[in-house]
Amino acid sequence: SLEFLLGQLHLSCDSSRVLMCHALAAIATHLPVLGDGMLGDLVDLYRVASHSSTDKQQELLVSLATVIFVASQSSLSAEVKTVIKQQLENVANGWTVYRIARQASRMGCHEFSSELYQCVRTRVASEHFYFWLSSLKEFSQAEQCLSHVEDGDYSGAMSAIAEALRSYQKGIASLTAASTPLSPLTFQCEFIKLRIDTLQALSQLICTCNSLKTSPPPAIATTIALTSGNELQRCGRISMQMKVCMDEFRSLAARYADLHQSSFDADYATLRNVELQQQSCLLVSHVIEALILDPQAASFQEYGTVGSVQTESEYERRMMSVFNHVLEEAESLTKKHPPVSHLHTSCLCDAVIALLKVPLSFQRYFFQKLQSTSIKLALSPSPRTPSEPIPVQNTQQLTLKVEGVVQHGSTPGLFRKIQSVCLNVTSVLQSKTGPDYKIPLDTKTNEIKQRVEPHNDYFSTQFLLNFSILGTHTVTVEASVVDESGIEWKTGPKTTVSVKSLEDPYSQQLRHQLQQGGAQPAPQRSTYTRF
Repeated sequence: SLEFLLGQLHLSCDSSRVLMCHALAAIATHLPVLGDGMLGDLVDLYRVASHSSTDKQQELLVSLATVIFVASQSSLSAEVKTVIKQQLENVANGWTVYRIARQASRMGCHEFSSELYQCVRTRVASEHFYFWLSSLKEFSQAEQCLSHVEDGDYSGAMSAIAEALRSYQKGIASLTAASTPLSPLTFQCEFIKLRIDTLQALSQLICTCNSLKTSPPPAIATTIALTSGNELQRCGRISMQMKVCMDEFRSLAARYADLHQSSFDADYATLRNVELQQQSCLLVSHVIEALILDPQAASFQEYGTVGSVQTESEYERRMMSVFNHVLEEAESLTKKHPPVSHLHTSCLCDAVIALLKVPLSFQRYFFQKLQSTSIKLALSPSPRTPSEPIPVQNTQQLTLKVEGVVQHGSTPGLFRKIQSVCLNVTSVLQSKTGPDYKIPLDTKTNEIKQRVEPHNDYFSTQFLLNFSILGTHTVTVEASVVDESGIEWKTGPKTTVSVKSLEDPYSQQLRHQLQQGGAQPAPQRSTYTRF
């Protein structure tokens, strides 16, 4: 069927060719079925494809380039690059060049995408677009640095990471300059920051492994371990350094999980990409624990199903292959040799290089948001001025009304729909008034959570809050959404308001009388006092 589709590409009109290219790309993305022989046919077709600059022709250039990127599997030859560039120079407009560069970034062809971003970044209408394209060029250059890493060359890997980090730092500066209030690029900035921190953690892990050679365990390490009952002392100072590395990778995995949970509007491929980054961090932390910190307790069973997961892309296939290979190597080494030796550190460094050699895929949500969902909140009562707190007596309760509207883009519910909105209200004591001004350790004075279903994208609910402790409290209302599958997404927003708890007049009068000494306390007020 693939040969039939390729044969029809030469005979069909442009509109049919576009659809066939979409089909070929979809098939080849899920199954690696496009061989080198087919790549030659595609390049020949690209040579003769562009004979006009119509919209369909531009679409065909993008579709054909995508199929070529998939068939090349992130390693484009010089001939293929030359053919594509010639056609782009002849008839392609700037938007088409950008779309092809975007597809190259998605397929891991970073050297080519960097060249395209470089040539198109000066052909834009605003400085924000210029900074956006400049950042993409730097990110592609950074990933290209990592493609030169070779097996066993640990110092070369550290040099490549250092060079990549320099480009990433330039890119994040341009990315920050490209953001606007209407387009804050929150996901992009957080994803790149995580990538930078992950590369730094991988570099630090190689340094820690090298420290076994520069600072081996002392001769009395075994005696210290027997005396203290701590087997880790047998490994010397590297054990504590490895624990720091393990904690760092677990922290990175938690941050990737937070990014995943906050990306309600992302497409499925982007979310899967974030999951893969999270899994790679968890994998490294697990291997550190299994090889060095706690070989007896470490279990490989929980990772046994990694290879059986149905993969959706070439990038995912390669990452899964690396995961399985690293786990097999670590498991076999754990059974044969006690920690810690150069075999263990080499296994960890080889795992780092194996992860670096898989070209990072920048998925659709990094470039394009097909679904847009946001929530606007309104609180009442509200202060007259933003800096003024809402007054409330400490013997009374405050009824906080929360109203909200769900706002959608042009394609609401494309990937997932909102089933309900979760509202979490917390209040924290900021400062106390009165003689006992010390703030208690537990400053949280209220914590209430409610779930409400929006009707026609509107929702409303009320919270009853207690402020018995005198002083200023900060009330925070945070919204999150639950989709039709019951999954909660941290979409925000988060709104805060200040509340000042005041002493009620009667208690204040009673306290003043007691302070003055001789005066008798006033009788308690009741419903019978007036009669």
